[in-house]
Amino acid sequence: MKPDHICRHLRTKKMYITALAHEAFAEGTDENAHSAPCWCNQTMSETGPDDRVVGARVCERSRSCFEE
Repeated sequence: MKPDHICRHLRTKKMYITALAHEAFAEGTDENAHSAPCWCNQTMSETGPDDRVVGARVCERSRSCFEE
């Protein structure tokens, strides 16, 4: 389950691996935890509808395409 400060359309491969799903967007001590390759489920690419790159650190409420 994603934290509410991350857009609902953000996806990463970890979400689809049962053993790793709980840590897909989890806050942790691993610096690489949030740098996993991501894509937007609306555009099916690494950029969102606002033509900006997507990721756990950047897909937040301040973006025009953000949805909870």
